[in-house]
Amino acid sequence: MKDRGKKRTLAVIPCYNEEPTIGSIVLKTKRHVNTVLVVDDGSSDDTSKVAKQAGAVVISNRKNHGKGSVIKTGFRYALANNYDYVVTLDGDGQHNPDEVPVILGDLMNNGHDITIGLRYGNSTEMPKWRKVGKRILDYATSFGNGGYVTDSQCGFRAFNKRAVENLIRKLNGKKFNTESEQLIKAHELGLKVSQKNITCKYKNLDTSTKDPFLHGFSVLSYIIWLIAERRPLLFISLPGFVLVMIGLFFGILTLQHYNQTHVFLIQNAILISIFLIIGVIALFIGLLLNVLPRIIKQSSVGE
Repeated sequence: MKDRGKKRTLAVIPCYNEEPTIGSIVLKTKRHVNTVLVVDDGSSDDTSKVAKQAGAVVISNRKNHGKGSVIKTGFRYALANNYDYVVTLDGDGQHNPDEVPVILGDLMNNGHDITIGLRYGNSTEMPKWRKVGKRILDYATSFGNGGYVTDSQCGFRAFNKRAVENLIRKLNGKKFNTESEQLIKAHELGLKVSQKNITCKYKNLDTSTKDPFLHGFSVLSYIIWLIAERRPLLFISLPGFVLVMIGLFFGILTLQHYNQTHVFLIQNAILISIFLIIGVIALFIGLLLNVLPRIIKQSSVGE
């Protein structure tokens, strides 16, 4: 794989306190790429030291910035050093480095811009509760990128230079939402994405640094915001309009009740006020997000 077509390949491995596993991951990955880059995201253990001893180029962050930020650091390194392909994989032993040729080979042969690993079937040890959460995030990401994605959260993926150059300008997320954001932005940019079956190891892994439920909720909320940002009238203004209509409807009923009984229902008034305030704010934000990009685009064209 290293010498295939004399294309330069880089493996980017985001790490946070992965001292027990990073050494073997680097050694195995080096067999299949020209350079292994480990981005140590503020680890408190000897992740950087072990990675360097194993032969990786290491970039160390003093503070933890998040996986999305780390991936962008890897992309910048790839562009600055003129690499043709970038493969990303986790440093906790979840991914098998010997499958790097599978991911990179698929990308080099199919003419697409991105290949993502597909954790599926007997080749993965993913717990059932993780599969449920993954499926929810898959559907949400698919709704945002215009096509169904089977494994939107797999960090084992490969990019050609065109994808790296375009994505680095569009990626804004800093945390674990980067996998979904990459696919949504890739769709916006017209980049072609394919999937390739891989194995996955979960047993005996205890390196997760974030509660999986909080992680899933964080990613899902970010996906929803990305989708709403693209279609503000549909996902922000329309619900706001519905809330306003509900508020007006119950307001009329409350006034009718007051005219008949001379009893003013304070709890109804509070609820109506909440509906109207949230609805009007949503209407305004949706309209603003819909109009503002057009104004910015026109002003930039005028310049």
